[in-house]
Amino acid sequence: MKKILFLLTAVSGLFLASCNKQDVSPTSTLDDMFSSMQASAARTAAVNDTVTKGKCKGNLTSIDPATLPATVISYINTNYAGATIKFAGKDAKGQYVVGVSVNSVETGLLFDANGVFVQKLERYGSKAKLTEVAITDLPAKVSAYVTANYAGYTIKRAGKDADGSYLVGIDNGTGHKVLKFDATGTFKEELPVPPHEKGPGQHGGSGGGH
Repeated sequence: MKKILFLLTAVSGLFLASCNKQDVSPTSTLDDMFSSMQASAARTAAVNDTVTKGKCKGNLTSIDPATLPATVISYINTNYAGATIKFAGKDAKGQYVVGVSVNSVETGLLFDANGVFVQKLERYGSKAKLTEVAITDLPAKVSAYVTANYAGYTIKRAGKDADGSYLVGIDNGTGHKVLKFDATGTFKEELPVPPHEKGPGQHGGSGGGH
């Protein structure tokens, strides 16, 4: 009898532990999704900035922040202590464009192919910041579009940029996407999601060989 009670207690403990893990998991997933949305917003801001368009050759290719040259990481650590890298990209000339965030202040930076700082992006700050929006506050057209064009997907998170455009994170249980709509709820495009952003301190010494 004691053995049975012990087994029942152990199974109950495992069940409760499993439930607790399941309760935590959705929140973690939603946080990751919003991070992806913010990274997408940062990428869009960097690609469309006037400095990027004027001084970069061709479209930017997203890169993992861990592959940035050590000189870039050193500059960020020195001038933007505690920064989180939201986006990192490279153009056809080998120049680097990096979006960083410090205390919710967004700054875009341009570096040459050797990782030497060139200048700030002029309008990046106002374009890269994403403010979370309740799903219930989205225009009705947004939900209707997702239902009609992304079968099996559900809206999980939403945000708004400085232009009033909406970024919406949708998920089908196996993966998520980031969609952009204008201020009226009209679909604009599906945004690419850059490699997951990391703080410069996490990879400050990894770029020496690049």
